[in-house]
Amino acid sequence: MHHGHPLAPPPASFAPAPSAAARAADRVARAAPRAAVALAVLAAGRLLWLSRGWPLVHDAPLLHYVAEELRRGAAPYRDVFDMNFPGVYLAHWLVLATLGPGDAAFRLFDLTVLAVTAGGLFAARATLSPWGAAAAGALFALHHVAGGPWLAGQRDFLLCAPLAWALAGALAAGRTAGLARHRRLAAAAVALGVGAWLKPHALVAAPGLLALAWRDARPGRALGVVGAGLAAPALPVVGWLAARGGLGTFLDLVVGYLVPLYSRLGRSSLVSAVATRDFGVAALAGMCLWSALGTAALLSPARRGALGTLGAGVGYGLVHFAIQGRGWEYHLYPAVLFLVALGGAGLDAALADRRRAIGLALALVLAGTAGALWTKGHRNLDPEWIRLKLARVARLTATLRPVVAAGAAVQVLDTAEGGIHALLRTGARQPTRFLYDFPFYHDVDHPYVQRLRGELLAGLRARPPGAVVLFETGWPTGGYERLDGFPALARWLAAGYRLTEEGDGYRVYRPGPGPGGAPAAASRR
Repeated sequence: MHHGHPLAPPPASFAPAPSAAARAADRVARAAPRAAVALAVLAAGRLLWLSRGWPLVHDAPLLHYVAEELRRGAAPYRDVFDMNFPGVYLAHWLVLATLGPGDAAFRLFDLTVLAVTAGGLFAARATLSPWGAAAAGALFALHHVAGGPWLAGQRDFLLCAPLAWALAGALAAGRTAGLARHRRLAAAAVALGVGAWLKPHALVAAPGLLALAWRDARPGRALGVVGAGLAAPALPVVGWLAARGGLGTFLDLVVGYLVPLYSRLGRSSLVSAVATRDFGVAALAGMCLWSALGTAALLSPARRGALGTLGAGVGYGLVHFAIQGRGWEYHLYPAVLFLVALGGAGLDAALADRRRAIGLALALVLAGTAGALWTKGHRNLDPEWIRLKLARVARLTATLRPVVAAGAAVQVLDTAEGGIHALLRTGARQPTRFLYDFPFYHDVDHPYVQRLRGELLAGLRARPPGAVVLFETGWPTGGYERLDGFPALARWLAAGYRLTEEGDGYRVYRPGPGPGGAPAAASRR
């Protein structure tokens, strides 16, 4: 009888059973991702609950003010000079028309946008499993709340809702063919087109959709579908601008000011911004590692299409942050959206393919990143600078109420330090269309800026305001002395106004001669 080689391995049926330690490790590897997701979801829910009383503050009141002016009959851009795109105004108009102007109304709007974005991430999940989408949604929510009240309703955050649904459409298109594929491409393109009217930078993501269409069995038709979808949202928006009398001014603003001048203003080192501002470097590093591990989990022929779409989204998000060049935290929103989506897709793939090691690594990174965001979020739930800004707004509001009650206009020379917020609270109107004074202090020899300066002075002379409020902090630089760079405005102020109040970071001027004949703007400097 042949008994086999004495060194040959025993038959599989006689292989030793896994040890108790090995079985326990396997159970941990299977349970850890789900436990980490549950932890992240609970952390996000808790922070969201703690943020329920956030006030309307910083940039949001400016856009509320614009929307309120439009509701009063003003034409966008023609009667209000602002750099934002029409979709932002329409969003704030919708809030005012449906929910009202209060803090709670805007908080509800912000949370609704977050829920819509999370819904897009769920629709974009790589498998039928909900775990990856839940993890991505929780990380995105934690990132949003961790930034503090000033990020509520920010424009790049609003953009993430259509971006998430564009991603869902693109991933669905990659899994289908024929007419169904074209319908999903069209849906993705329409969502991206909507986003472009919130921030035109969204169009940087369009080549990814076009590349997906180019790989279609019928590329000509697919490209046409994508092009039509991208253009479709423009029809109602452009029609609205034209009907309200603001289309020509909008085009003039984009071509004459936004592209050649504003796009270069206030640019800073992005590396320095990330390193020195409160971005949460540990959390950002965690999301990058989460995305990298997700990429590793998706490295298979069957998942190559999803990986390409998600990777293109991450690339777009990084370009979105870089091309704006100002290093503001909210410019990172699209990058964060795609980073968490890529990691979430990788988690689903690791669970479906039973890749225990990658799944365990993703669980550890998820828990660590959620912890870093939780720490940052608790620190920013009620930051002191927000309290100080709201106190400043309250004091200025009390000062301006009698002026507004008398029927006089108020001109603020400010950017985002609280002047427009006070006008929103008092219902004040300005004698000119200028919300901000920074356009008057850069590129001063440029014909467009000269035209803006002339328009401001003509408006002030034609309708002298009952008060002028000059804020100390200019943007991107400058203090009270910036008025010296606009001598004609300084002379107009000195000739007809006197300094009546110096508050916390602002000065109020009322009609009357400057003290002792000294220039009003220079007094008490």
